[in-house]
This record gives sequence, C-alpha cells and structure tokens, in this order.
Amino acid sequence: MELADTLVADFDVIDFLQVVAARCVELLEVAAAGLVLADQSGSLVTVAASDERARLLELFEAQNDEGPCRDCYRLGVAVVNVDLEEARTRWPRFAPQAIAAGFGSANALPLRLRSQVVGSLNLFHAGAGGLGSEQLRLAQALADAATIGILQQRTIRHGEVAAAQLQTALTSRVVIEQAKGVLAERLQMSTDDAFGVLRTAARSRNRLLSEVAREVAGSADAADIAPLLGPSSAELSERG
Repeated sequence: MELADTLVADFDVIDFLQVVAARCVELLEVAAAGLVLADQSGSLVTVAASDERARLLELFEAQNDEGPCRDCYRLGVAVVNVDLEEARTRWPRFAPQAIAAGFGSANALPLRLRSQVVGSLNLFHAGAGGLGSEQLRLAQALADAATIGILQQRTIRHGEVAAAQLQTALTSRVVIEQAKGVLAERLQMSTDDAFGVLRTAARSRNRLLSEVAREVAGSADAADIAPLLGPSSAELSERG
C-alpha cells in the first residue's frame, strides 16, 4: 500500500502528495485534482496537482484569494459539488477561469491536523455533476492520508514543529517548479512531461525529488542536465 511509504526514513513528501493527486483522479473519476497547503503567513500554495492545467488553476486561485480551496481552508469545512456556472457571483474571477480551463464543478476537502486546517484537497469535474456520498467519504479519506503523509516524519508535539514541516514541503515545491521549467525549456518538452522525468529520475536513483530538482534547476544546459537524471536519460541531451 502506497500509504506505507510514509513510514520509511527517506520518505519523499512531495512525491507522495503527487501520488495522492493521481489516485484521486483514478478512484474518484474526476477530471483533475490538486493539493494546497497554507504557509506560515496563511497564504495558500500549490504542492501537488494531477496535471499542469490543475496546477495553473490552483495558482490562479491562490493569487486571487478566491475559490473552493480558499473557502475550505478559511471556513474549515468541505466545499461540495459547486456548479461553476452558478458560482460566477460567488467567485467572479475564479469561476470563469475554471470554466475556461474545461471544468464544470468543483469540490474542496480540508487537510486537517486535529482542529487545525492546514490546506485542502481540490477536485474538479469536467461537467456539472458532482461526487456522491460514498465518493465524498473516500475523498476525505484521501485528504486525511495526505495530511498523515505531510506530518509523518516525527510525532507532532508542538505547533511550531507542524509549521516547520509544512514549510519544508512548500519550499521543496518551489524548487521542483523551477526544475520543471528548466527541463521544459532546455529539452523542449511539456511541463507535465518534465515533471514525469524528474520523478522517474528520483525514484530510479532512490533520491528525494527535491534533491534532483535542485540540481537540475542549477544546471546550465541540456548536456549538464542529462547526467543528473541518470543513465537512462542520456538521450535527453540530444533533444537539447
């Protein structure tokens, strides 16, 4: 079971959250999924998304301080089966952007540490339909699994420890986004493909995703990047 991965010493939290987002799409039959966490100032930051479309929409949501994940985080309750056409008044900037991205409805489930909400799991449907009661229970279970993954590395005894762990995850995600951009530009591939290359390289070499990303982000050109991704990606240097 993939949740058991959170028990190992070298557990990669960002990679795990990416797996959670992917499993949400598969198990809940939604068009896209993503997870956001609150940083130490209370601002929401995307840490995982099933695809680039979802990541960009969540980034737009955080920048405009409007949308399902923002309401879920601030109110501490699930935002369930919101028809985006009907939400144009509720979310005048987010709803049109989500519709333009190809989504018809949205859900947000809280990532909760005891009584504290630390982020949310966002689920987007292509149409105006929504999740049934069984699917909502499964969605919250996946959100709870994500919270466990974020906080697994040590027993949480003080609030500042939890905050430090969350900040580490957020910082790692920034580095990963930088590396995705480098790969996409230097090797002429999509950002989704670039993320797949990074994950494959990290897993094949038994390294943290953030470590590989940090090296790639600091590389000068395609010839420098290929060795960082392992021998199986030598052909990538030819694409650059």
